[in-house]
Amino acid sequence: MKRGKSKADAPKKADSKLAVKKGSERASKKPRNTKAEKDPNKPKRPPSAFFVFMEEFRKTFKEKHPNNKSVAVVGKAGGDKWKSLSEEDKAPYVTKAAKLKAEYTKKIATYNKNEGGSRPAAIAEEDESDKSKSEVHDDDEDAEGSEEEEDDE
Repeated sequence: MKRGKSKADAPKKADSKLAVKKGSERASKKPRNTKAEKDPNKPKRPPSAFFVFMEEFRKTFKEKHPNNKSVAVVGKAGGDKWKSLSEEDKAPYVTKAAKLKAEYTKKIATYNKNEGGSRPAAIAEEDESDKSKSEVHDDDEDAEGSEEEEDDE
C-alpha cells in the first residue's frame, strides 16, 4: 500500500516565523513614523454649531440634575436634544459658530503670515519662482553644453 504524505511530513513554516532575529536584522527595520511637533501658539479650531449648543446644554442640564456626575448621560441627552431641534431652533447656534469660524480664519491667516509654519507664504512663493528660474537656466546650460560637444567632434 502506498501511503500519501501526511501533515506531519510537510515542512513546518511556523518554525521560521518564531526564529529570533539577530542584531543586524533588527537594525534594518524602518523606524516608526513620528508625528510632527505641534506649535502651541497656533490658534485652535472653532467649535461647530453642535458644540456651541452642547456648551449651553451642559450648563442647563447640570442645574436641573446636580447629582448626576456621568458625562455620557449629558452627551446622550444633548445629542438627542440636538437631533430633535428644528432648523429654526438650531439657527442661533449655527450663526454663532459661523462668527467663531470667521474669527478663526482671520487669526490663522495672521498666524501663517507672521510666525506660522516653517516658512511664511511670501518666502514660499519666492522659492517657487527661484526654482522655476533655475530649471530654465539648467536647460540653457544643457543646450550650450551639447553645442560645444558637437563643435569638438
